[in-house]
Amino acid sequence: MPKDPEKPAMSGAVLLIGNYTHASQRAEAASLLAELAELVRTRGIAIAGSELVQHREMHARYLIGSGKAEEFAERAKEEKLAGIVFDHDLTPSQQRNWELLAGMPVLDRQKVILDIFAARARTREARLQIELAQLEYSLPRLTRAWSHLGGQGGGIGGRGEGESQLEQDRRRSWKAMDKLKAELKEIRSARATQRKDRQRTPVPNCAIVGYTNSGKSSLLRRLTGAEVLVEDKLFATLDTTTRKVALPSHQPLLLTDTVGFVRKLPHRLVEAFKATLEEAVQADFLVHLLDASAPEVLEFHQTTIDVLKELGAGDRPAIIVFNKVDKVADPAVLQRLRSHFPDALFISAHTGEGIPALLEKMTELASPGNVTRELRIPAAESGVLARLHREAQVLRVAYDGSDAVATVTLSQRLAEECARFIEPPPKARSGAKARKVFSRHKA
Repeated sequence: MPKDPEKPAMSGAVLLIGNYTHASQRAEAASLLAELAELVRTRGIAIAGSELVQHREMHARYLIGSGKAEEFAERAKEEKLAGIVFDHDLTPSQQRNWELLAGMPVLDRQKVILDIFAARARTREARLQIELAQLEYSLPRLTRAWSHLGGQGGGIGGRGEGESQLEQDRRRSWKAMDKLKAELKEIRSARATQRKDRQRTPVPNCAIVGYTNSGKSSLLRRLTGAEVLVEDKLFATLDTTTRKVALPSHQPLLLTDTVGFVRKLPHRLVEAFKATLEEAVQADFLVHLLDASAPEVLEFHQTTIDVLKELGAGDRPAIIVFNKVDKVADPAVLQRLRSHFPDALFISAHTGEGIPALLEKMTELASPGNVTRELRIPAAESGVLARLHREAQVLRVAYDGSDAVATVTLSQRLAEECARFIEPPPKARSGAKARKVFSRHKA
């Protein structure tokens, strides 16, 4: 297969271009262009400048008007830039037209995100998912790689060399995509088996979801002590990490850190990462983490809600949590957020502020319908008492001979597993003892 034309060396700086069609969209377009700048820097590319363009309609040839397109292309040539990056997704023909006009690589937001994911994926599953997404992106753009051979051919109805090579590349791509889909299917099957094994034990699970760089990995580290990568970058971590946390009630909880969301996330990435993000779909509840210091926090909230709905996790119980309150200098900002989200919690994963309240709320959702029972545990079953100390809240323990009599608050599932140790109510015990004495007297 020819070298990927969408993966240039990018040894110099680039020009960023954002666009919008209505005046009411300007603020959002400016915010998205600033986010694109962060994405480009995350990919390791320098930025020479950025331009925000208003145009009446989407143009088929260059997306924006031809006059502005020629102006930007000339500027990029004069400044000897390495390329141009659009905040809007470009069609294959628009991308080709721009590269012919400017004489340099032209990328769109979707390609930038794909390349970041490709560079940062660590697990085999994530790498397979990214490879599949890249192939799906590149397939309709293969024509460009062989355009220099397009005129070769032999007579009416003949197949030119370029056409033949293009068909071969397409077949290779389709074959590779089929293979990747088969491997991902195997991984999803294995993940489903692992999930069934987890569900056999009474350990609830929670997924931390939210916009990229909202502090999900920092929160996971704060709650579990897990050594996970924490960086102030977009998409610092892509792979799912699951750790166990002990709640105040001693109820264990599996806590999963998921990949961050972003506005205008390429649809093929949502599809590709469904296997990774299905932890959010399967979780008992979610912690929806938001960056309280971000000016676009309300938009970030809606983006996450939209992606969760697309994944089929929109109906999961969720705790709205605003992180990074230590970075908010204006108290009025937090007051407005509290008015908008009266049930939300406000924390700092960095300082630990608000973490106890979050743990209490997680305890409520992890243990719905908890019950308090008195259990009589024989000495031979001492392992049961040790498990109760790990997975439940042991309120009191007394000893009656060699038996341990424990008063415990525990989940319904754990109570069912320990049903044989549950002490009957006092009246029932008295009645049973009387019946026993009566039966011996009668005999």
